[in-house]
Amino acid sequence: MSPESAAALTESAVLVQVPAAEPAVSRHRARLDGAAGLGVPAHVTILSPFLPPPALTSAALAILAEAVASVTAFDCQFPATAWFGTDVLWLAPRPDEPFRALIQAVSAAFPGYPPFGGLYREVIPHLTVGNRPAGGSAALRAAEAEVTAALPITARISQVHLMAGSTAPGSWRVLTELPLA
Repeated sequence: MSPESAAALTESAVLVQVPAAEPAVSRHRARLDGAAGLGVPAHVTILSPFLPPPALTSAALAILAEAVASVTAFDCQFPATAWFGTDVLWLAPRPDEPFRALIQAVSAAFPGYPPFGGLYREVIPHLTVGNRPAGGSAALRAAEAEVTAALPITARISQVHLMAGSTAPGSWRVLTELPLA
């Protein structure tokens, strides 16, 4: 990555994009999840925050690629919604073990960058539909009713995406795609 492009980016994340979920969640995420407005598609977070963009060297990318390739590609479903308290509506992947394996492998490769900055004792793989929106839990409950009607969502997970952006709307973009084994 050139120094000029890295300067415009302030943060990065390792994500599994789930395009199959977009028809069910994109309209809701646009209103209820701030990450959608930044340009982040429907996804399951593997590691965020990740390295600062200037530190995304070829050596760091090689380490990341090796960690990602330690997990075999897999099929999963998102059969149900779930909640973190009353503020966050999400889709639960089944099985979630391969996502946990990815989180563990990437976290072990980059121990200075714990998932979600180390805020949570247990990291639960999930696809956020809405996160503390202005409409509160009522807006989330309404979205849940519509999203539930579109479940289950089936997806083949064969790659991880390294994305970077800033707090500017639409700034997040894919820097590289890394294949699973």
